[in-house]
Amino acid sequence: MRLSTRGRFAINAMIDLAMGEPHCPVPLSDLALRHGISLSYLEQVFAKLRQHGLVESTRGPGGGYTLGFRGDTITVADIVVAIEGSSAGTPEPRLPGAAGPADMTQHLWDQLHTALMEHMRTISLRSLALQQQAKGFAVPERKARKKGILKQPSMSGQRPSAPNSVFALGQWLPNKA
Repeated sequence: MRLSTRGRFAINAMIDLAMGEPHCPVPLSDLALRHGISLSYLEQVFAKLRQHGLVESTRGPGGGYTLGFRGDTITVADIVVAIEGSSAGTPEPRLPGAAGPADMTQHLWDQLHTALMEHMRTISLRSLALQQQAKGFAVPERKARKKGILKQPSMSGQRPSAPNSVFALGQWLPNKA
């Protein structure tokens, strides 16, 4: 098994989501800025995570991504399998009767792969988020956007004495003279 950069980015982004407020969607643009990852690359990663039910998306202003329905039960193995594909969860198949130099250590690699996947199944996303919080890493709070109608600026009691149009100026000038 090989953990790609895409898998590492996915784990980092998921830890970031787990550290945030549970019901507050996080825009991918915020994640991209915090982790120095291309937005289009993150969109590809989150498309796979969404297909596997690990994240849920919210559209519109104030939208973004939150952890999926399994929230606290998501493991590192779930993330890796979602990103790397189903082949990440199983050892590489061997052809029957094909013995060669590579087969001398195949059993070793199969055992290591199985042990690694079992270990990743024991690491929950929640535990990783708590470790990061204990180290002092905090996700910056997102500023709440005010929605609705903006207040009109209040006019002071003074009205300008100058006319507001050419026609009013024509009527105003003879009165001043």
